[in-house]
Amino acid sequence: EYLATLHTTQGDIVIKLYPEQAPLAVNNFIFLSQQGWYDENPFYSVIPEKFALTGDPTGSSLGTPGYTFRKETDASLTFDRAGVVAMNNAGSPNSNGSQFFITFDSQPEFNGKFTIFGQVVEGLDILTLLVQRDAAQDATNQYFDQILSVTIDEK
Repeated sequence: EYLATLHTTQGDIVIKLYPEQAPLAVNNFIFLSQQGWYDENPFYSVIPEKFALTGDPTGSSLGTPGYTFRKETDASLTFDRAGVVAMNNAGSPNSNGSQFFITFDSQPEFNGKFTIFGQVVEGLDILTLLVQRDAAQDATNQYFDQILSVTIDEK
């Protein structure tokens, strides 16, 4: 069992990772976390009732780790609640990289489109404290909450 703790500017968010259902995504997330990739990453898009998006150090939504990997889907995992953690992609099945999002609520329209690789188990209330920001709609809001660091615990 893997737990990832996102230490953010608003507090800690603990995520249970799903290595059995999404081994590529979990391995990628752990690798990038251990390399410090997510340190000081902005939550560059925080849209109430939808999601908080992060994983791009540039905050532009264009940053990648320099590689991509395929989407993984598991019928037992759906966007049926708040706190679902999934890889963001560029719209094609082979475009996962480093960006991920956490849902604020059920998002059934996302089913089958994104790789779910975890679930928030503590700190869901921290999401509601993140500064709202829709990068696509408002490029003038320059303040971002951040992931300060990520701790991975293996049990």
